[in-house]
Amino acid sequence: MSDEKKIIIDEDWKSQVQAEKEAADKEAAAPQPAKSAVPAGEPQMPAASLEMLVTTLVTEAMISLGQIAHPHTGETIFQPQQAKYLIDTIEVLREKTQGNVTPNETQMMDQLLHQLRMAYVQLTTAHPGHADAP
Repeated sequence: MSDEKKIIIDEDWKSQVQAEKEAADKEAAAPQPAKSAVPAGEPQMPAASLEMLVTTLVTEAMISLGQIAHPHTGETIFQPQQAKYLIDTIEVLREKTQGNVTPNETQMMDQLLHQLRMAYVQLTTAHPGHADAP
């Protein structure tokens, strides 16, 4: 016998490799979801939506009313003029989107506006001497 090794190729193995290659080619040709261009260390942002926009404005209003601590300082602040501006901004958004939103979105905005207005009245009444109070 010779010292050369003989390579024996099994036909089943060849067909399996061919099938795997075709599957890999199909996967590579399929449209891939867009990869996020978020730099390392930055959080992935949620999808933009009306709900997210309104929630952001509500959160800012609650910070201005001193109901939520400021995320950067950890302190609570009371700025009723800023809170009123944010509440009015949500109202404008509700009016301008009327007829173009789902019933759930309308209900969400109505409920949040009601809650913010009640909190605003309660807190500004409790702090009548505050320099920012209307």
